[in-house]
Amino acid sequence: MKEIKKQNEKAASKKIRVKVIMPEIYSRVVGYFRPVQNWNRGKQKEFQERRYLKIDKGV
Repeated sequence: MKEIKKQNEKAASKKIRVKVIMPEIYSRVVGYFRPVQNWNRGKQKEFQERRYLKIDKGV
C-alpha cells in the first residue's frame, strides 16, 4: 500500500506537457466541402450564426 502511495506521489509531481490541437471543421459550400478556417471573417461569422432544424421522419 505504501509503495502505491509513493508511485502516485511521483506521478503527481511530474509535469506533463499537452499539445492542444483545435479540430478542423468542414462545411458544404456549393457542392463541395471546405475547411471553415479558410473562409473570410464574414463567412465564418455567418457560419456561427446558422441555426439547424431537426425534422422528424413522421412529418
